[in-house]
Amino acid sequence: MKWLSFVFVFCISPLIAGDWPQGAGSGGDFATEESSPTEWSVVKNESIRWKITLPETGQSTPVIHQGRVYFSTLKPVEVDSELGKNIIVWAVDAASGEVLWKREIEGIHDLRLSGCFSDSSSPPAVCDGDHVIFTNASGGVVCFDREGKEIWKREIFTAGRTLPFLVDGKFVFTRQMYTPGADGNFPHTFADSPGEMWTQLLALDAATGEGVWVSDCGVNMGCVILPQALSDGRQVAVVGRGGGHGPPEKPDGISLVDLSDGSTIWTLPLEGFMATMSFRIREDKVHIFHLSEHLSINAMSGAIEKRVSIVEQVRVARKGKTAALESIPSNKKKRMITQGSNLLVGPWHYFRGYTTPYLGRVHVDRETVEYLELPLQLSRKTGEKDELLWFTEPGGKKDRGLHQQVIVENELRNSRGLVVFGDKRSKGSGWGHVASSTPSVAGEHLYVPVMNGTVYVIRWNVDRLAYDEAVVAINDLGPAGIAWTRASISFAGGKAYAHTMRELICIGEAPD
Repeated sequence: MKWLSFVFVFCISPLIAGDWPQGAGSGGDFATEESSPTEWSVVKNESIRWKITLPETGQSTPVIHQGRVYFSTLKPVEVDSELGKNIIVWAVDAASGEVLWKREIEGIHDLRLSGCFSDSSSPPAVCDGDHVIFTNASGGVVCFDREGKEIWKREIFTAGRTLPFLVDGKFVFTRQMYTPGADGNFPHTFADSPGEMWTQLLALDAATGEGVWVSDCGVNMGCVILPQALSDGRQVAVVGRGGGHGPPEKPDGISLVDLSDGSTIWTLPLEGFMATMSFRIREDKVHIFHLSEHLSINAMSGAIEKRVSIVEQVRVARKGKTAALESIPSNKKKRMITQGSNLLVGPWHYFRGYTTPYLGRVHVDRETVEYLELPLQLSRKTGEKDELLWFTEPGGKKDRGLHQQVIVENELRNSRGLVVFGDKRSKGSGWGHVASSTPSVAGEHLYVPVMNGTVYVIRWNVDRLAYDEAVVAINDLGPAGIAWTRASISFAGGKAYAHTMRELICIGEAPD
């Protein structure tokens, strides 16, 4: 497990390594060395320590700090609704699920509820010693103490997919200047906006909320930005530009940002770059996906050192077939990975396919590429055999594609039976054109949640990506159709935590 020992605890002290005090965990890499349950069922109440029913939809990844779980939901609506802007932030006891306190954070701009890319509740909390900082993506950042007393607040509009983190006493997140339309969506009208309208990283003093720096370069609204460390000790973050909805930030490509002051160390232009992915550094190399290639970039200079095709003559293990080398057709949109679905785990860079239900990985040293077909969805019912839906290639225009193939369509109703969504794509399988939750790692296992409530547990360090060797379990977060989620799985104290639109779930053996 040597790869996990290189974490960034010095960046985010005084956080506790055994906790999960921010969206990407204590090390900022979505990983913990501790093992966690690999098999469970919410439907059958197997290996579920506790769960609480939530009054309203929400998307934030649960964070765990000093025995408490912090997360966000939307403020409850009283009628079927498509939009919302106010959120409720929660503190619950990690051992029992007892609700300790709740507070409301008002927003400024309405966003679509239960969006398949984000909503007002999406950003996870960040814990700093005895304080917890929450972000409302509709326009608000508030710091509370452990008892829920407000310490400071700022009215700042943020990107819905921002993943805030701490570094040297600074709270760093993605600030957005251009705002949504009346329908809660972002129109395609900002492509030529001047620099003062660009999305950028913003650092606030975590203790006071005062501004510290704004990044020199622009940042795409969908980047999963993580704190990193170079071998020379510099604390940095890789950011990207380019994507859908006509983002104004230029040039398309990536930049390395110094987290001490927000300055740009280098920029690598990449024409047509889709920046909506997670960015990590390993051994002073940045590893990213661009169009149909995987690129390895020198983190000191910004120079491309390796290019590996992820579509030409790659090993594919399909259901019921012997693994073989084949070429995967590029799609018209030139996107080959599901947004936000990638994670560098040791030497393997994992991702989910965009046009096929494949879990893929690139070995960044050996330059090998593998794909494993996974079922689209699990449907589980007490007393009945599990049903797994496998993808069927569409035979014509009327046939449902990857995104539409489901066992049960997502209801997108809250626990009180009200319809709460503003984007019809949220009803789909969770594969394809969505912003997925980033996978996370506990010990030797990779946890891959999908929007429909199916969670794949994968042995990430297997030599060959074969179904029988790699797939440890396929689990449910509730009945098919109502277990909708956009949160990553988080871990603390040997337990896993999940957040669906109806429940907060602690996964682990129930106490005697």
